[in-house]
Amino acid sequence: MTVGASSGETVEGEAGGVAERKPAPQLRRRLGRADLRAVPEARRALRELLRHWGRPDTSEVAELLTSELVTNALVHTDDDAILTATVSSHGLRVEVRDFVARTPRPRVPVAGEDTHGRGLVLVQSLADAWGVLPHKKGKSVWFELGAQAA
Repeated sequence: MTVGASSGETVEGEAGGVAERKPAPQLRRRLGRADLRAVPEARRALRELLRHWGRPDTSEVAELLTSELVTNALVHTDDDAILTATVSSHGLRVEVRDFVARTPRPRVPVAGEDTHGRGLVLVQSLADAWGVLPHKKGKSVWFELGAQAA
């Protein structure tokens, strides 16, 4: 697990000077192929990131949605995945990148079906924003929670 900071940005300050913006707190972790032990570990790491950010009481939704994305990546692909969570003044952004091009779609499960298929419906319902970002190889499924909801 890596909890650290992304590289800082430079921005133009007052009187034309250059000031460095503080780096955003970030969690970045490689998840081993089909290693479902990564799900509770990802939740714990995200909880720690949010605690460090000063929002320990607001991590339940973030943890739930993160565990859904991590589980999907590990169950529905046959490769590693990469979890990235970034905290900013706007809130929290979590991405799970895998290396399979197939685009996931939320599907409303039929009553009486097993428990599969509800993860993206939860993400769609609870996140302030979410989506799928295609890459040359694979995709990232992401969600955002605003500063109030994170």
